[in-house]
This record gives sequence, structure tokens and C-alpha cells, in this order.
Amino acid sequence: MSIGSRPALTRIVRHLPRVAVAAVAALALTACGGGADKTESKPSGESSAKSAAFPVTVEHKYGSTTIEAEPKKVVTLGLSDQDAVLALGVKPVGSVDWFKEQPYGKWPWTKELWGSTPPQIVGERDEYNMEKIAALKPDLIIAQYSGMKKEQYDTLSKISKVVAQPKGAEDYQASWQVMTRQIGKALGKTAETEKLISGIDERFKAVRDKHPEWKGKTVAVGEPFGGKYSAFSPKDPKVVFLTEMGFTTSKAYQDALGKQNIAELSSERLDVMEADRTVWLGTPESEKAVKADPLYKKLKVHQEKRDLFLPYSDPDIGAALSFNTVLSIPYAIDEVVAKLEAIK
Repeated sequence: MSIGSRPALTRIVRHLPRVAVAAVAALALTACGGGADKTESKPSGESSAKSAAFPVTVEHKYGSTTIEAEPKKVVTLGLSDQDAVLALGVKPVGSVDWFKEQPYGKWPWTKELWGSTPPQIVGERDEYNMEKIAALKPDLIIAQYSGMKKEQYDTLSKISKVVAQPKGAEDYQASWQVMTRQIGKALGKTAETEKLISGIDERFKAVRDKHPEWKGKTVAVGEPFGGKYSAFSPKDPKVVFLTEMGFTTSKAYQDALGKQNIAELSSERLDVMEADRTVWLGTPESEKAVKADPLYKKLKVHQEKRDLFLPYSDPDIGAALSFNTVLSIPYAIDEVVAKLEAIK
């Protein structure tokens, strides 16, 4: 669901996409951390290589953090941080809840990686249970896709090493590449991280090469709720996913959002959502409500059938766009490209 807005919607589990499996299979086999199903012996050369990666210093919103040795027990507090950690072969022992309803071991892009050992829930979105986090005795806390406050960072720093949000970006608006690299550096897995990122970049390039007609076409992404609408920032993961396929956002859309991650719109301001492609996330019920809105019916993008409604569940497309991680992106590409191709 969008940050700081509506209640969570119903989601379901689907198969793990082949691309996601291929991207992480080798790394997943060596998963470590507090939740690992089993421990496998490793050649001494591999252990030495990992040890050589440390110490590492990671700069972030609240300063810098030096990690002296390879983390064994990791807690993730960013809403989607667990995906990159899993992709790099580490199972977080604790994570926050975002979508509700059995969030871990559920999403099709991570279900097999979690297996039978999901993390302990240590908070909801940006509200953290400090006692539960401390009880897990983590040696690293990661909070990239988060709105962690300075006072929370100070408290958590008394428990463990903390890598907070990337500096230089508004909360929830750092790119997936930057957040993945921050996580990879903190885990001492820079080389593996670059391979993951390169693989995703190649997937997006393949889409752009196949669809040069999308280059420069404008896109707007929103979500209906309670008779109103949300519009998502050009830097929000859901919009970034589409711009990496070649789309862009109009100046009017950019101006309407400013530095906000989400702008709430009344029906009278639906002109903000005019674009070559307008994408709505929600439920079948919310889709019906949007299409019944008299002011929405007046939008050119709707009249010309250039709008697209993507569900949060059945399948989990909206969730995959919201995560926009090295694991969820291949799944989202498989689901979204065909739907965009159907719009003429």
C-alpha cells in the first residue's frame, strides 16, 4: 500500500517468477542470518573473502556507520529492505509489517526464499517496537525505504549498528539502485550487489529496446481511496518502475507533487492525472468507483482508453510495483508489460 495512507488491501500468493529465481538462486542457497533453515560448511577461501570486506563504512541520512565484521543477525526496518537482504543470501531475523495479512513467506517473489522461517514482526511501517528489536540482539539494523526519525535512529544505535536512509534523498524517494547498494555494502557483498543490479538493468533495457514508442510518453500513477485520489511522486518506486521502461512525467505532474511522496487529490483536481498512460492501483471495487466518477469520465486519457488499472492482489502487481526491489521488479515486468502492450 502507499506510504502513510490507506488501510492494507487483501493480497494473495502466486508462483515465484522464473526470472526472480534465476537472479538469486545461487545466493539463496547460502542464506545466512538468524532465520536460516540450515547451516552449510563453506570453503575457507570463501570465508576469508567475506572477512576481507570488513570493516566497511556506510554513509546515510544521520551520519555514517562503520561495520567491523560480517553481520550474522540482521533486522530490516525499511518497508521493502528485506528483499535486497534476501537476494544477497541473508535472512533477516526481524522486519516491519507493511501490507498486513501474513506478509512474509507470502509474496510470490520471496516466498521460496523465506521458506518456513519468516522474520519476527518488530513494528508496523515507521513505528518500531524497540523491546522486540533489542531482544533479537541484531548486529546490524537496516532502514533504507523508511521514514526513520533521528530520535529513533539514536535509540536504535544503542542496540546495534544502524544504516539509516540514504542521504541526499527525501524519505521513500531514493532509487532502488541506491538502496540496494547501501544494503550490499553493509553486508560486505558489493560484487554480488552489482551483479543483481546489472541483471535488473538489463531487463529494463530489453523492455525499452522492444518498445521504443514508449520513450517520452508521459505517465501518471495514482490510487483511489474514500472518494479521493492519491498521486505518487515521480521518485516514488511505482513511477520509477515505469520511467525505467522509457516513460516520463509531465511538468504539470511534477509541479503538482513537488517534494511530496504522495499528493491527495479531489475529483476536481483529476486533471493532474492526465497523461499518455494513467495507471491506477487498487481493488476491483475501487476501479469501479473511479470509472463511475463523473469527473473522471471527462478525462481524455479515460475516454481514449489509455488508462490502466492494476490490482494490489490477484495477482500481486500493485504490491510488486510498491516494493520495486531486485526481487519484485522481474515479477512486475512480467505482469505489467503485457498490459501496457494492450493499450494502443
